[in-house]
Amino acid sequence: MLRAIIKQVLRKCVQWLFRVRVTGDTTVFSRPRLLIVANHQSFLDGLLLGLFLPVNPVFVVHTWVSRNLWFRIALKLVDYLAVDPTNPMAMKKVIRLIEEGRPVVIFPEGRITTTGSLMKVYDGPAFVAAKTGATIVPVSLEGATRSYFSRLSGRHPRQLLPAIRVSIQPASRIELGTAGAARERRRKAGDAMRRIMQDMVFAARPEQTLFEALLDAASVHGRQRAVVEDIKQIEYRYNDLLKMALMLGRVGSRLGAPGERIGLLLPNLAPTLGLIFGLNAFGRVPAMLNYTAGSDGLQAACTAATIRTVITSRAFVDQARLGDKLAALRDVRLVFLEDLRETIALGDKLWLMLWALHFPRQVAARLSPEAPAVVLFTSGSEGKPKGVVLSHRAVLANVAQIRAVVDISPEDKILNAMPLFHSFGLTAGALLPVLSGADVFLYPSPLHYRVIPELAYDRGCTVLFGTSTFLGNYAKFAHPYDFHRLRYVIAGAEKLAEPVRQTWIEKFGIRIFEGYGATETAPVLAVNTPMAFRSGSVGQLLPGLHAHLEPVPGIERGGILHVSGPNLMSGYLRTEQPGVLQPPSSAAGTDWYETGDVVEIDDDGFVRIVGRVKRFAKIAGEMVSLESVEKLAVQAAPDHAHAASTQADSARGESLVLFTTDTALGRERLQAAARAGGWPEIAVPRRIISVDALPLLGTGKIDYVSLKQWAEAA
Repeated sequence: MLRAIIKQVLRKCVQWLFRVRVTGDTTVFSRPRLLIVANHQSFLDGLLLGLFLPVNPVFVVHTWVSRNLWFRIALKLVDYLAVDPTNPMAMKKVIRLIEEGRPVVIFPEGRITTTGSLMKVYDGPAFVAAKTGATIVPVSLEGATRSYFSRLSGRHPRQLLPAIRVSIQPASRIELGTAGAARERRRKAGDAMRRIMQDMVFAARPEQTLFEALLDAASVHGRQRAVVEDIKQIEYRYNDLLKMALMLGRVGSRLGAPGERIGLLLPNLAPTLGLIFGLNAFGRVPAMLNYTAGSDGLQAACTAATIRTVITSRAFVDQARLGDKLAALRDVRLVFLEDLRETIALGDKLWLMLWALHFPRQVAARLSPEAPAVVLFTSGSEGKPKGVVLSHRAVLANVAQIRAVVDISPEDKILNAMPLFHSFGLTAGALLPVLSGADVFLYPSPLHYRVIPELAYDRGCTVLFGTSTFLGNYAKFAHPYDFHRLRYVIAGAEKLAEPVRQTWIEKFGIRIFEGYGATETAPVLAVNTPMAFRSGSVGQLLPGLHAHLEPVPGIERGGILHVSGPNLMSGYLRTEQPGVLQPPSSAAGTDWYETGDVVEIDDDGFVRIVGRVKRFAKIAGEMVSLESVEKLAVQAAPDHAHAASTQADSARGESLVLFTTDTALGRERLQAAARAGGWPEIAVPRRIISVDALPLLGTGKIDYVSLKQWAEAA
């Protein structure tokens, strides 16, 4: 009785002090055999669960906790079981409790986080859940890491009384299975628990817009916190970024009506990021134009998205020599950033200083998370670029998905040379760090292979994003110590070449984490991480994603990947029907996207790319992957670049054409490599053409459209 009164009083006090909010369906606690799992953010976690859950569970705690005087006092308010994780028999007591019908609370991480993200998930709780057939109820705790009861330090934000949210997620189960050794089944159960925890963290994300997410990040980390730096070597604080967003958004919104798409043709600079947030704040949609595309590609993008106004910079146009491209654009008004700044009047400045900066939420347009946030354009590597409309929901979902599996924190500094018109550069390279409180250095070009390693060294960067091509060239010109602080090197946008992987391991001692995605999915679909890594794969699918493999006639391994999830685009804008949004759909159904990639997904959920459907040749009735041809060429000449294409063949349907930078590579060497590596004879190209360099797009991908034209001309 006394314990109940104390808990009730304590609940009222904690509710008032920390503004605790409980969300989710509490009816799940009425089920039998409950195992409640939660992320471990602080010393408050047990208290929060004990006070705010609608059940009276047994808490499983480490024996050292029960020996601590202060914890012993707190534990008098709840039922608990002290276990020694080093004792193999410890979990049997937990199993017995669940079988007796007592709800049990376990923190699968086993320790309070020191990164702010999920840490290692132990197999024991998963084994208990599988052994007992328990209903697992994930409970996400959010906000406690910002209290002084957490174990975070350094640049992590701390508050005296932060708001805390307890989010109850849908129940699930783990099936142990009977096949395989007990140790392997236990490992798989542990992996399943890790995925449940990641899904839980992701599902607890708030529904908001990009500008609201920026305001929340500024509130959590402090407006005076420096967050963005660019080539001008100026550090911009959250307050500076808000000023830019509000002012540039105000004057930029005058160039178009609410909901109108406004083109941005700008390099990786802080004002570009400010314009993206600012136009969103005022209900306009930034359309990120690829300045490395030809005039035809730019015109196609403007036509597809019905872009009537493009904001660019006179200095950038001169330096990048874009004058001729822009002069060729039809029915498009160019507005220079330098001129836009001149339109800022005294009234605008007073509005910013006296009103907007103090009440930014009242200034911003009221938008739905389903409203368009940005328009990106496909690379055009296999045809005309298409406009990809990404909603606020899609972009922020992808940021949350990445954060659920990769521990990006305020201690990190990200070097992003991937252009902001590229989905990888925008979401992972810019929005992820800004919304996570990490520093980001925006560099305008990924092609400066000598400069970028030096920048990584000079700025002490800990995270680097790039394509295989770019990472290979950075490694070639970098000093072995340039990347000494890097803890994450993530490759995407193209297949990671094995020589690049080996070079980074041998020269820098760094393991590259390969990922996979598409502009249509904002963009990340899968990525290898320290907790889930498999060489040769692109990692496991991110939380919240669903996959379907459609078989392809003639291809024995894998199938075409179709995906569905909260990070899926709203639809396409095509030149054939300008301005008309075409929602995603595929053979798997509406709200599904066909990636066009043939993949395999193994029993542990790791995705392996077999090749693109469009990059298969049909030779004498047999399907041959062009990527396998390129791998064969790399085997024969690993120090050179290679790309395969096809040309029509009246006798065999199609024939292979290999373009290579190795002038000495001949068919004999390829045949020898094929015999040594087990490649079929049909994969050896009959025609080999040496070139000085392969055609590349601005994103670092090989320009297969140009390559196909070369093959046909040959």
